[in-house]
Amino acid sequence: MNHPICGDASPAPTFPVARPRRLRYNPLVRELVRETELSPRDLILPLFVRPGKGVRQEISSMPGNFQLSTDTLVDEVGAARDLGIKGFILFGIPEYKDATGSSALKDEGIVQQALRALRKAHGSDVLLMTDECFCEYTDHGHCGILCDRGGILDVDNDATLPILAEQCVSHARAGADVIAPSGMMDGMVRAIRTGLDDAGYKDIPILSYAAKYASGFYGPFREAAESPPSFGDRNTYQMDPGNADEAMKEVAIDLAEGADMIMVKPALSYLDIIRRVKEKFRVPVAAYNVSGEFAMVKAAAAKGWIDERRVTLEILTSIRRAGSDMILTYHARDVAKWLK
Repeated sequence: MNHPICGDASPAPTFPVARPRRLRYNPLVRELVRETELSPRDLILPLFVRPGKGVRQEISSMPGNFQLSTDTLVDEVGAARDLGIKGFILFGIPEYKDATGSSALKDEGIVQQALRALRKAHGSDVLLMTDECFCEYTDHGHCGILCDRGGILDVDNDATLPILAEQCVSHARAGADVIAPSGMMDGMVRAIRTGLDDAGYKDIPILSYAAKYASGFYGPFREAAESPPSFGDRNTYQMDPGNADEAMKEVAIDLAEGADMIMVKPALSYLDIIRRVKEKFRVPVAAYNVSGEFAMVKAAAAKGWIDERRVTLEILTSIRRAGSDMILTYHARDVAKWLK
């Protein structure tokens, strides 16, 4: 590259003048020149809330993570906050399910109850995000209202948008700080932004799952959220893992519709997407270190095949290095302890 004054840049020095190991011998020097840092403030802890009292039911495929009732959820968030974790995203397991996920819209819905309880207990000391979708609330496990498309049952995109906006407004009214739609419906961000603005929530930001892939890494989550589809799959609305340019299109659309932040999900197999989104759009980027990625580390560590702490920190650092500003991860509690 030509320097505007000096002309051609001098060639980089080589051995023996250049000795990159000079910066690696001393651990304090290594720390001083480290390019990517990981901190508890970068982490968002996903939490699962269900009806009941005193519930703390461990998720078998996700050791150390639980289905919680609102009272134990309040304690869980308090303990995580004491570790330096300030961001949380809530997933609800409702008291009942039906074809349209109607319980997601009610002011006494499980997530709405949780938001009010957390806000009362912790005030503005915590950042409360809510996942906006219907797979946990429908009796068929898909992410919206169904329709018949030539003999095939599928999610009716346009019929789902109004109830999605209604769900988001309900969560904002209950105390959500950030709305995070994950259903991959076309036009979802515009519908939500309009709904929030019309209801007086113009300052609530939208973190859109703009690049959410139809991934095999979601298995443990479906146990945690009790949301496996009763038939078929989600390939008509979640993205094909082979597509990268399509992710750029999805992100561009969501930003044009009013998204303030962008999510890439999963994280570890899509580091290239994280990097491309960050470089092209220069907006805050979240990455979801999903349940299957978490479970693989836990399972291998339990067998003694890997060093859990070292591998976890390496994975999360790589996600940050790829360009994410924040990471949703079930490792958050452990990482916060290790980084203290």
